[in-house]
Amino acid sequence: MFHSNEADRPRPARRKRRVAFAAGMIAAAALFAQDAAAQAKPGAGVAAVTGAQSTAAMPDRPAMPRYVVKAGDQLDVFVWGEERMQRQVLVQPDGTFAFPLAGTIRADGRNVSDIADDIRGRIALNYTSAPPDVTVTVRETDGTRFYVLGKVRTPGSFTSGSAPNILQALSMAGGTAEFADTGGAVILRQTPAGQVVERIRLGSLLKGARSLKAGALSTPLPTLSSGDVLLIP
Repeated sequence: MFHSNEADRPRPARRKRRVAFAAGMIAAAALFAQDAAAQAKPGAGVAAVTGAQSTAAMPDRPAMPRYVVKAGDQLDVFVWGEERMQRQVLVQPDGTFAFPLAGTIRADGRNVSDIADDIRGRIALNYTSAPPDVTVTVRETDGTRFYVLGKVRTPGSFTSGSAPNILQALSMAGGTAEFADTGGAVILRQTPAGQVVERIRLGSLLKGARSLKAGALSTPLPTLSSGDVLLIP
């Protein structure tokens, strides 16, 4: 007759440990299978993490503003494969320069890429095949050259690294002289079509706090471009 012994029967705690061990082995096998699948596809499972990390580590940066050509700048124009068409050109006071086969090119207020595209498009008519590439670079810039004339302390021509507003230009000329008619001040603008006259409210601006209200200006101060003349009668 067979008699069972209580000591030979698995205890509940021992049975739980065996179940936990089996579950752990199953989980490890599943992880091993996922890792093998990821290795079979290069970059899979890693690109998502790397991309997320790189996006977080490298936030979008605002694009730097491109230099805008002004009158008085000297440019180097290089037409690839055409040595006879390499030129150093000076942007004239009207904002233009002349170039072979392209005629008169407007440069003032444009960046070098736009100028190069304009030249290439114009000379393309002289080629049966694709026209050569054109490169334009700024060789030298004289800044913004403007003039302050009339009843000011030191009239003359001035140069600024950026376009000055009328108060900054006036301060560079030493301010108004005695008996200056600030109410009749004007700007003579140099444009491709010729000079135009722009009247300015210089008198009210010079009164300062008595005429200006706190907060943002409803109308920005006029600025001077290369070739402009601020005239104080």
